[in-house]
This record gives sequence, structure tokens and C-alpha cells, in this order.
Amino acid sequence: MASEEIGYRGPTACAAAGITYRQLDYWARTGLVEPSVRPAHGSGSQRLYSFRDVVVLKIVKRFLDTGVSLQNIRTAVQHLRACEFSDLERLTLMSDGATVYECTSPDEVHALLQGGQGIFGIAVGVVWRDVESALSQLHGERVDTGETLVGHNPTDELARRRNRAV
Repeated sequence: MASEEIGYRGPTACAAAGITYRQLDYWARTGLVEPSVRPAHGSGSQRLYSFRDVVVLKIVKRFLDTGVSLQNIRTAVQHLRACEFSDLERLTLMSDGATVYECTSPDEVHALLQGGQGIFGIAVGVVWRDVESALSQLHGERVDTGETLVGHNPTDELARRRNRAV
């Protein structure tokens, strides 16, 4: 089953991203990270987050933990949403605390590091695999039927396609 066919409820997204439900709710209400599968429609409705959404949630948490400004995080989130799903795994996001940079090659990372200032990086592929591992232990939901999926690996289909291409 393709990852686009699976959604994750708030508590599952929180567990996989390492955030609180209060953070998730606030980020959704302020538009920082909104659920792309199903938004909330009034009291009692269940938001559904995609695999990509959960990866972005975890990246936002890492940026916040390192002191990156919310304005720069918003810019990074917009960029991550615009990237092709299959390209996310190869990205490294670097920040000097003031600006977030996207690096797609070791040369770009090296060029940033030569600036001599303190820089930290987030390898999106590592976050991807962390989320993938966490979600494989949690419940997903089929978008079309609402059927609960237990212990489903959200990127099995993508991995199968990638292995066939090699």
C-alpha cells in the first residue's frame, strides 16, 4: 500500500515525531504544520497526517530544540512541502541559527562549513528512517476506508519501487 493512502491520527503523529499533542494542535492551528490528509472540521473531528507531515513535524521539533527562529522554520517547512516526496530522503538542512540552508550534495555542506561559524545539520533521510521505524510500531489508518493498520511500514511501497529500479 502506498504511503499516500495512509494517514496518522494526532496521538500517533505525536509519538512518532516526539512532540506533545499541545504542540501538534498549536502548529496545526497556526498553520506551521497542517495535516495534509484530513484537517480538523470542528470539535471532535480527527486530523489525519501523512508520512511526510510526520517527518516535517520531527524536523520542526529538532529546529526548535536548537533555537532556530520560528520565521526560519516556517520558510524551511514551506520548502519541504514543495520538494518531491522521493527527494526528501537526500536533503540535508543546515542552519547557523539565523538562516536555514538546503544542501543536496557533500560539496554544498562543505562550502557552508568553511564559513567558520557554528552550523548544525539535519539529515532528512535520518529523520525519515526514524519516523518510518516509529510508525512501523504504531497504528495508521487507510485514507479511503478508515481501516486501522497495525505495525504498517509507511514506505514499503516506495522501498519496493526503489529496489526494483536498482
